[in-house]
Amino acid sequence: MKIEQIYTGCLAQGAYYITSNGEAAIIDPLREVQPYLDRLERDNVKLKYIFETHFHADFVSGHLDLSKATGAPIVYGPTAQPEFEAVIATDGQEFQIGTIKIKVLHTPGHTMESATFLLLDEKGKEYAIFSGDTLFIGDVGRPDLAQKAAHMTQEQLAATLYHSLRDKIMTLPDEVIVYPAHGAGSACGKNMSKETVSTIGNQKATNYALRANMTEAEFIKEVTDGLLPPPAYFGMNVAMNKQGYESFENVLNQGMVAIPVADFEAIADESGALILDTRKNAVFAKGFIPQSINIGIEGDFAPWVGALIADVRQPIILVTEIDQEEETVTRLSRVGFDNILGHLDGGFEAWKKAGKEIDTVHRITADEFANEVNIGENTIIDVRKESEYAAEHVEDAYSKPLAYINDWIKDINPKEPFYLHCAGGYRSMIAASILQARGFRNFTEIEGGFNAIAKTSIPKTDFVCQSKTLNT
Repeated sequence: MKIEQIYTGCLAQGAYYITSNGEAAIIDPLREVQPYLDRLERDNVKLKYIFETHFHADFVSGHLDLSKATGAPIVYGPTAQPEFEAVIATDGQEFQIGTIKIKVLHTPGHTMESATFLLLDEKGKEYAIFSGDTLFIGDVGRPDLAQKAAHMTQEQLAATLYHSLRDKIMTLPDEVIVYPAHGAGSACGKNMSKETVSTIGNQKATNYALRANMTEAEFIKEVTDGLLPPPAYFGMNVAMNKQGYESFENVLNQGMVAIPVADFEAIADESGALILDTRKNAVFAKGFIPQSINIGIEGDFAPWVGALIADVRQPIILVTEIDQEEETVTRLSRVGFDNILGHLDGGFEAWKKAGKEIDTVHRITADEFANEVNIGENTIIDVRKESEYAAEHVEDAYSKPLAYINDWIKDINPKEPFYLHCAGGYRSMIAASILQARGFRNFTEIEGGFNAIAKTSIPKTDFVCQSKTLNT
């Protein structure tokens, strides 16, 4: 028996590849399935089952393409109602893979079809669980995402999750390994650890939601407290996972279409496409196609695309570094953005050589910022998370997280100048590109963000005035 966790950092997602005696199972596969097919061939094993812990909200699974390529059936837990052929397991049903078995434990709460898959080793011993979004390391799945589908409140779902955890998971032996679907950085929980593997015993000792003697009421309050609104694309990803989607190969082939500079503007205008520039923020600042949005491929690219663009049906044309086109299309497809019309042939350099119009972002260093800013007089907008701002921020700065830019941008006065920063420049350049695309030119973005600002003499504080509102 062999278990491999295939962890994708930009999604904070774990898929699992399990083999035993010439047979294999894959749990929660990513959208692009060729790496799995290559691995199966290399290991000379047959894929027997594809297990899905639930209808994922934060990424599009590769279950359909993988099943089509291998003939392996897709297995869901009880109550799942996919709009394609699948095995809907009963609670406690077992599936043989070589000399081991996978036992289905119905663990509703995050979603009502959520299942935890218990691996029984060659001797029938309870060895590991693949807990999906039911149990994370240090946290549990948020209970607010499936409210509409379940016709339940988040409190009712949380109560259901409480009993799933205590009746199905916490009763397992302490040495049972826990393999979750996500780690820190995922929006499917709020307090996940950077660790991606643990044990039942360790989670009982350290996970706030598995605390001994915790009442149902306490669990509901603590699990639902502080939940941020889910990204808008989540519901669309659930629908794709449940109803079906375009083959990844088709999406990739379309995205790899090279659009000549001469045709680029016409295609963008006629299609209403968003121009998405995935180059590094420092490169983007020095020159880009007007109206384009910068979300760098080297950061938390796919989640930010999902959070800020929201509608997965939005037509997109890409501007990437040369040879990053395929990686960009792949990452977009993982979160359901399939309407990619192609990419700029030759990248931004081709646009520049053609003498086309170019825009720039007014960016200064932290030292320049320190020399010219007047604390208490100038407006400073911090687009980091509220928790980062609360830990320490520039004195008198406003907290306006990037995730909510579509809400707070309406409060910006286009005639009043302001400074803009995040932690290191990635998020503030996203904000800068959105602001300029919507006509705002009255700001200065800080290179290096708060990490660089913290090294200057600019006054900083951890005091948060709850009544402070943006009025620029």
